[in-house]
Amino acid sequence: MRLHLRRSALPDPVRARLRLVPGERVLAHADAVEGTLVATTRALHLPDGHAAPWERIDRARWSDTGLSFVEEGVGTRAFGVERPGRLAETVYERVTATIVVSRHVPLTGDPGGRGLTVVARRPPGGSDITWRVHVDEGVDPDDPRVADHAARALAALREQTGV
Repeated sequence: MRLHLRRSALPDPVRARLRLVPGERVLAHADAVEGTLVATTRALHLPDGHAAPWERIDRARWSDTGLSFVEEGVGTRAFGVERPGRLAETVYERVTATIVVSRHVPLTGDPGGRGLTVVARRPPGGSDITWRVHVDEGVDPDDPRVADHAARALAALREQTGV
């Protein structure tokens, strides 16, 4: 016996505002206070027409009040979503799938100490890898010692992983 699950249809006005690229498919959507959020194979499409590429979304969080996330180069975005449905798991899966490698590197010998996280990410279906360094709260990113530590950590991680 084969189950046929019916997905809720994306409303025509929402579909009309999306600027999908060839091959991009809608995966999930949910109504937010601000408008409809749409997850596709390429990005999270926001009610204002902006598409946040999965590989640029960092620290996505769901709470009782909705979704908040940080998009690199844009900042924090928040949306009031009462019933996220499949959107919650889709956001998690899509953001996580872009991470090739991620490693926290403490600035001292203390494994739980403050430091930085070196992350390699790749866009869905892409082959180009982008490396990013995120510093922990309380670490000065302008400190030359931090920059030196980040460069050494990045070189070591690239050598270890072959990425």
